[in-house]
Amino acid sequence: MPLRRRLLGLSGGLRRSLATAATHPPWAMINRTVEVVEAPSADVRLAEPPLVSELCVPERLVKTRGSPDPDGDVVQSLAGGVFAASGDGLLFLSCLDLRSTAPGASRVRLHPSGLDPTHVPSVTRLVCNPLTRELRRLPDSGFDPVGDVLCGLNMGLLTQADRGHGPPDKFAVADLRQGNHMLRFLSETGKWENVALSPCQVPLARRQPVTPDQATLAFGGRLWWIDLSWGAISADPFSDRPELSFVELPRGSVLPAGAQKEAFRRGSLLPDAEGRAWWKQASFSYRRMGVSEGRLRYVEVSHEEPFLLRSFVLDDEGTGWTLEHRVVLNKLWGSTMGLPLQERGSTRIFLIDPLNANVVYLTAHRIAVVAVDMDRQEVIGCYPYRSDLCMPCVLPPWLRSSRIPSAGKKYVEKNKTLADVLVRLQSH
Repeated sequence: MPLRRRLLGLSGGLRRSLATAATHPPWAMINRTVEVVEAPSADVRLAEPPLVSELCVPERLVKTRGSPDPDGDVVQSLAGGVFAASGDGLLFLSCLDLRSTAPGASRVRLHPSGLDPTHVPSVTRLVCNPLTRELRRLPDSGFDPVGDVLCGLNMGLLTQADRGHGPPDKFAVADLRQGNHMLRFLSETGKWENVALSPCQVPLARRQPVTPDQATLAFGGRLWWIDLSWGAISADPFSDRPELSFVELPRGSVLPAGAQKEAFRRGSLLPDAEGRAWWKQASFSYRRMGVSEGRLRYVEVSHEEPFLLRSFVLDDEGTGWTLEHRVVLNKLWGSTMGLPLQERGSTRIFLIDPLNANVVYLTAHRIAVVAVDMDRQEVIGCYPYRSDLCMPCVLPPWLRSSRIPSAGKKYVEKNKTLADVLVRLQSH
């Protein structure tokens, strides 16, 4: 295994630096898969990046629809996941009560997924403080049981502090709905509601709605729903009438309308606006949007010579992108690790460092995750590959003494435009 040894040989220096970590790391790579266990409280196993942090929730908090017949051919399983992180360390979780047919049961042949067709899963949504391990369970959204399960895959979590910074005094969980509506939960009311949205202008050539394909981001007092083939749409869920704003991807990165859907159907290569070929079968693996050093950033890696890694930052007006870094990975890999990028699709975006905008994490050949300093144009660390399903979560010091906001706080604030919040951020 010469390739694996060459990759992992870089991990020693990075791992040794972890020994001086504080009580908790300043940020964590949270495994998006949540384990449901028999325990009295949540269990959070934090690790200094690039190691992955794990989260378990107690089974008693997960709502179920009874128990299957112990003598039948149906088995109950509780599955959970981390779907969003706020900008100050709170996590939004969702857990399902699933039923599947036992191995060897006759219904397996009729339903290849193995899921019991007669069972409608119940969904439990929670907000978690990973430092205090506090969990707050949210009420049902009020949808019919089937609709409640289907909604929420793209829900985001946004917090606000009355002083403008520090421990949050309120939070909102929200998702975009069809027909210019938002489903939201506000901590100050403790209720779910549907609110009308003020529509935004999008390019005439792309009238179809944004189709989110990565976790919803919290940035600048707004939630951002990301379509990595086109752009991002954002709104303030605290507003009485949220206004939508749209930001297109950098020029040359916008894919043709319907490219994602067609690529999934064909499993083939499709060109982008400038004729470059991208593996659209899973563009979220080769592109990523994230928040780092208090600004919204977009990173992409190409799969044609010379295998470019490019990083962009959103401007202060929220209308365009500025190229920050351009790294030739083939040259970097060869000089640093003796590993040329000869295989299409072998290198993917893992995540963006939330505290250092120069650092991005890539997966190489699904063997290792490699930390690249784009400013210095060098590999600064490498560790064994485990999974692509991770999410960055900042952990400010005051989070350890902070509680999740509860219902009862009154909130009144006029709606702010995207430009307003970006200017406010730059002034701090």
